[in-house]
Amino acid sequence: MFDKRQEMLAKEKIGKLLWKLSLPAAVGAFVMALYNIVDTIFIGQVVGPLGIAGLTIVFPLQIIGMGIGMMVGMGGSSLVSRALGAGDIKKGERTLGNAIFYTAVIGVVVTVVGLSKLSFWLRLVGASETILPYAKDYLGIILIGMTFRICGMGLSQLIRAEGNARVAMMCMVAGFALNIVLDAVFVLVLGMGIRGAAIATVISEAVTFLYVFHYYLFQNSSLKIHIRNLKPELSVTREIMAIGFGSFVMTIGGSFVQIVMNRTLVFYGGDMGVAAYGMAHRTMMFIFIPIMSVGQGLQPILGFSYGARRSDRALAAIKLAVTVATIFAVIAFTVIFFLPTSLMRIFTQDSGLISVGAYAMRRIFFVAYLLGFQMVGSTVFQALGKAVPTFLTSTSRQMLFLLPLVFILPRFLQLDGVWLSFPISDLLSFILTLGLFIPQIRKLRSGDLLVKTGTPALSPEYLSRLKSGKRESGGIGH
Repeated sequence: MFDKRQEMLAKEKIGKLLWKLSLPAAVGAFVMALYNIVDTIFIGQVVGPLGIAGLTIVFPLQIIGMGIGMMVGMGGSSLVSRALGAGDIKKGERTLGNAIFYTAVIGVVVTVVGLSKLSFWLRLVGASETILPYAKDYLGIILIGMTFRICGMGLSQLIRAEGNARVAMMCMVAGFALNIVLDAVFVLVLGMGIRGAAIATVISEAVTFLYVFHYYLFQNSSLKIHIRNLKPELSVTREIMAIGFGSFVMTIGGSFVQIVMNRTLVFYGGDMGVAAYGMAHRTMMFIFIPIMSVGQGLQPILGFSYGARRSDRALAAIKLAVTVATIFAVIAFTVIFFLPTSLMRIFTQDSGLISVGAYAMRRIFFVAYLLGFQMVGSTVFQALGKAVPTFLTSTSRQMLFLLPLVFILPRFLQLDGVWLSFPISDLLSFILTLGLFIPQIRKLRSGDLLVKTGTPALSPEYLSRLKSGKRESGGIGH
């Protein structure tokens, strides 16, 4: 059945469609980033710099959960959007079932392993003896809700893949609104400090997960949950992991880089250096959300167009997304470079910490205007199902370039070496993405579309109906 969302992806104007899908993604991403930012603001104002440092130390372990959710979600979303474009609903539902199974099982494993040796993991990621009590109080509670975080994040990506970005946005907004209220109650009213912020986050993530699950059970999803699809299927698993592995390595690589960064910062900059980087990193997450949202909006359009063999729409979507993302990157760079002190004051009133943080931000984001193309370029490969380029472009910035630079530069430039590692790695990653991107665009222009959705070839009648936007009752031709 060619439903309304498939019809929208097939015939609506690219500009309107990208806006319609990117705006809810942006709102949802803003909300997700605000989970961490709101905690940081409350803790920074109530507990102080050591509280912020504690959150910064915990963050690498939190994003491991994000990485697992993104691996299953990104890999599954590529599969779902291409399957819907080819009219293969059954494969989309098998992907959904497998995604639920993997996110739930892995979430439980992460919780058990994390809680078993809490102090060990925190010391491993660089917690000093002064920071450890704050980090331990926060992480011990966050791990209890890790399954909600992983499942919610993974399944929300699949909702976006079917073109229903509004629902994905609403579940994040509901969770965030609750998080603000609970932060105020637990941190300010009840005086629970960093533990109160963690409790508020876990409850909010649980609500987000329940909202997503309710959508697939009771609302108008293009895909439905069937018990039989919860059983892992090798072909679906292989494709989810192949496409999503790049996102996983990128996020886990980011976690590992954060660990190295924390330990390096403790050595060269002390607790103040860790806190300054924590504020800079949260600012980066917030300000660059519009760029990431353009990529999220592009993914279902490009995946569907690719699955339906519509190279004209695929190319138009890529061109517009790159242009919009680059504009956002330039705006973000301008705000960060010229207003770093104002941004730091959102988190703290400590003049020493503000000075260190503002100095760091100007160096960390020195070539931030290049990130628009780099982020969208990686999304293009993911949406097209190109596993190797997806892996390279999504992991190069942190693992291939940033990590070695963090090891090398501080030996010569001290704390400045940490900050300058970021713009150098951004530049090198931009060059790599551009080199892989140009040949792929040439293939699209030549009409060389090798769709690997696991379905038979599309019939001329189905292609004609895709282009006209008429409903299709027969699905795939033979």
